[in-house]
Amino acid sequence: MMKPVSETEFSELKLLKRGKVRDVYDLGEYLLMVATDRISAFDVVMPDPVPDKGTILTQISLFWFDIMQPLVENHVIAKDVEQYPSVCRPYAAVLQGRSMLVKKAQPLPIECIVRGYISGSGWKEYSDSGAVCGIQLPGGLKESQQLPEPIFTPSTKAELGEHDINIDFTETVRLIGQTPAEKIRDLSLAIYKKGATLAAERGIIIADTKFEFGQIDDDILLIDEILTPDSSRFWPKESYRPGGSQKSYDKQYVRDYLNSLDWDKKAPGPALPETVVVKTRQKYLDALTQLTGSSHGL
Repeated sequence: MMKPVSETEFSELKLLKRGKVRDVYDLGEYLLMVATDRISAFDVVMPDPVPDKGTILTQISLFWFDIMQPLVENHVIAKDVEQYPSVCRPYAAVLQGRSMLVKKAQPLPIECIVRGYISGSGWKEYSDSGAVCGIQLPGGLKESQQLPEPIFTPSTKAELGEHDINIDFTETVRLIGQTPAEKIRDLSLAIYKKGATLAAERGIIIADTKFEFGQIDDDILLIDEILTPDSSRFWPKESYRPGGSQKSYDKQYVRDYLNSLDWDKKAPGPALPETVVVKTRQKYLDALTQLTGSSHGL
């Protein structure tokens, strides 16, 4: 287990932004995206990192980017530090395995959420109205039940610390235009279906997920991460039972612990016990190993 990376400080590189998990550097023609070991819950970054989490997320994303290449272009240029610009070499020990050199794309202001199962905020909305993001669903569905067909339920992209807001397809069209909206909807559904089928063969249910797309001229490409335990709900197939919440491969240990506290779910987040950190790391590693067939030396 490597020493956790909570934050990167590369003095010779220009820091563009820090997200909940990723530090992004501007290398001029390209961006350097570094997945740290930060973990967030309820849109708050916790003070304690999860060792190797950034590496696990990066390796899962790279696995999926390759698989989805026939469906959609992605932003990855290189994943091996040896292929990065020479200015990155002094930081090779930190970068290897947890970073990508990527194209500069203009991110679309939409979180592309696909739900194959009814859970989370979708379950809450369905319980209240029988619909999710304006899509009417069959009556009598149980929590965590598989939907007849996956649905596209986009949301806005909130600033760090703010909450995304679910929107309908009409609002998506208003924000980005008819043609791009249709394209990202169709791509999102196609990527989800392909990914969910492969994951199911390997014992993992992908209940829902979110994608991000960017634009270079008129081309739309997949950016950020794809089908990871941070961007998706991963459930073990063997223990799946509709009718309630499910065991998961993601940060459920963290959420469960935080829900047991008297915490207002606002920053700063509380310290995480070592047992929660260790169990969370193991869940992420289990997802990597089960999906890709390798622990990648972690």
